Amino acid sequence: MLAVYISRAYLPTGAVAGNTLRALALTSGGPLDSLLMKASSLHGHLDALILAVVEDEPLHGYAIIEALRARSEGTLDLPTGTVYPALRRLEREGHLRSEWSNVAGRDRRTYRLTAGGKKALAGRRGEWREFRDTISAVLGTA
Repeated sequence: MLAVYISRAYLPTGAVAGNTLRALALTSGGPLDSLLMKASSLHGHLDALILAVVEDEPLHGYAIIEALRARSEGTLDLPTGTVYPALRRLEREGHLRSEWSNVAGRDRRTYRLTAGGKKALAGRRGEWREFRDTISAVLGTA
């Protein structure tokens, strides 16, 4: 099995990075570096992460990406092609409300948590705690 390790410094940014990682995963035939594994482990959790970062204040899309990166100390460096579709989906589901605002002289869509979003976030946090506790019980402590 071939393992491929990639330094973040050598990856392009945005959607190109995601395409590069997918291509490497397909051609390597084995596990890719932890960056790809982290991206795949977000499956099913991205919505909760987004709701959590807009819980305290409304943010525009790129600020949400920056907040995810900052709160995770750089571990979550998600491309816009991952975050923006999730924002639109969360808005359609009624968990977020957006409005246009001017930020630093630029028009940006700013997202705010709705009452339904607060309820959804509380539910996701409970689900996460249950999931975390279950996995910890199975894996044990090192």
